[in-house]
Amino acid sequence: MAELSEAKAKSNKRWDDKNKDKKRIYRYRSYARKYVRDIASKDDLLELQQMIEERLKEL
Repeated sequence: MAELSEAKAKSNKRWDDKNKDKKRIYRYRSYARKYVRDIASKDDLLELQQMIEERLKEL
C-alpha cells in the first residue's frame, strides 16, 4: 500500500485532534460490530440483546 503524503498525514492528524470524541465512537462501534459478528457466543448475544432493549427504553 502506498504511503500517505506528508500533507495528507498532517490533515489526518488535524482531523484526529479536532474530533477525538467522534474517533472514539467510530472505534467502539467497530469493536462492537466485530464482537457481535465474529466472537460472541449465543449467551453473549442474548445478554447484549437484553442490554440493548433496556437502553432503548431509556432513550
